[in-house]
Amino acid sequence: MKAVIQRVSEAKVVVNDLEIAAIKQGFLILLGIEENDTLNDIEWLTNKINLLRIFNDENGQMNKNIHDIEGSMLVVSQFTLHASTKKGNRPSFIKAAKPDIAIPLYESFIVHLEKLLNKKVSTGIFGADMKVSLVNDGPVTIIIDTKNKE
Repeated sequence: MKAVIQRVSEAKVVVNDLEIAAIKQGFLILLGIEENDTLNDIEWLTNKINLLRIFNDENGQMNKNIHDIEGSMLVVSQFTLHASTKKGNRPSFIKAAKPDIAIPLYESFIVHLEKLLNKKVSTGIFGADMKVSLVNDGPVTIIIDTKNKE
C-alpha cells in the first residue's frame, strides 16, 4: 500500500463537473492498493498518517499533527501509484489490486482513518475519472509505502 500525503491549505475533487468533496487545511491522501495488501497494512499506515507531524508550530517547525491543527483529510484512490516503468514507455499496473480486492481495502482504510481522526474523512469516488485540485502548503509531500516499514 502506498500513500502520497500532501499538506494542503485546500483540496477538492470534481467528477462530471460536480464538486463531490472539498477540504480546507489538512491532508490530501492519494492511496494506491496492491493485490497483497492486508488489514495490517491499513492499520500501520493509518496510525502513521494520524500522528504524522508535518504542520508548523509557533516557531515554524514541523511539530504539529492533524489533530493539533483540527485539520481534515481527503482520500483519493490512485492505482497509478503502483506503475512499473521498467520496460518500454507505457506503464504497467500489474501490481495494482483489482477492484474486488481494492474497494474493500480502500473503504476499510477510510473507516480506520475516521476512527483515528474522530470525524468524517472526505473521499473521491473509487474508479471514477476525477479532477483533483489542491493548494500544496509548503510544499510538503510525504510518500509512505507499507512495504518499506523499516
